[in-house]
Amino acid sequence: MAPAKATNAVRLLLGSTALWLSQLGAETVSASKAVTAHLAAKWPETPLLLEASEFMAEESNEKFWQFLETVQELAIYKQTESDYSYYNLILKKAGQFLDNLHINLLKFAFSIRAYSPAIQMFQQIAADEPPPDGCNAFVVIHKKHTCKINEIKKLLKKATSRTRPYLFKGDHKFPTNKENLPVVILYAEMGTRAFSAFHKVLSEKAQNGEILYVLRHYIQKPSSRKMYLSGYGVELAIKSTEYKALDDTQVKTVTNTTVEDETEANEVQGFLFGKLKS
Repeated sequence: MAPAKATNAVRLLLGSTALWLSQLGAETVSASKAVTAHLAAKWPETPLLLEASEFMAEESNEKFWQFLETVQELAIYKQTESDYSYYNLILKKAGQFLDNLHINLLKFAFSIRAYSPAIQMFQQIAADEPPPDGCNAFVVIHKKHTCKINEIKKLLKKATSRTRPYLFKGDHKFPTNKENLPVVILYAEMGTRAFSAFHKVLSEKAQNGEILYVLRHYIQKPSSRKMYLSGYGVELAIKSTEYKALDDTQVKTVTNTTVEDETEANEVQGFLFGKLKS
């Protein structure tokens, strides 16, 4: 009896194990059917603060520079705050110049990263300069580059004798009444200390009518995260190569019977042809 009981116990154990393995396999197969697709851009993730500034620039040039004044060193908080807290801080700063409707539009723009391509455009322009080595921010004064604030005055002396730089439609020009002035283009990341130091000097010179101050976004150390885009449809066309043998005669018979039943059940102008036929 003992060997028989042991045999039955082993069979029961093997049976339960096989059932568990079959369920596990079914779960694995069902899980593998789910397909998740992400659409990533070729450029890295861009800072939300810069995207918010582009939203402001689209509203007006005046709002852009007003917003800029309030967030000169805001990026410092990014190192200590969580991403969500920093996101809310940007919205709070933007709320000083926008109503609730435009704040909701800004949130939507953040969700689809609508202004990320504009930031990348400026980043590409800066790469074509190219930027000096080891500089968090730098200025270009009529083809001359420097990342030292004390050299700006020196480069301005003979700036008019050099070629005037080409300005793009999306460039951010500091408000001034004069246009025929030496052009100083600042490449910096808004919200950083390096930007704040340059901005203080250049804005004073622009207000005094000495220069035409232009700001272009520049990120010295781009994020290592990928730039995932939303708001785009992705279609995956998957074709099954499995072929199953079916008996066509049975399919045709069932189809014909169904058609006949539907025809008999139909009523045409008060006549039930199905009953008349029977």
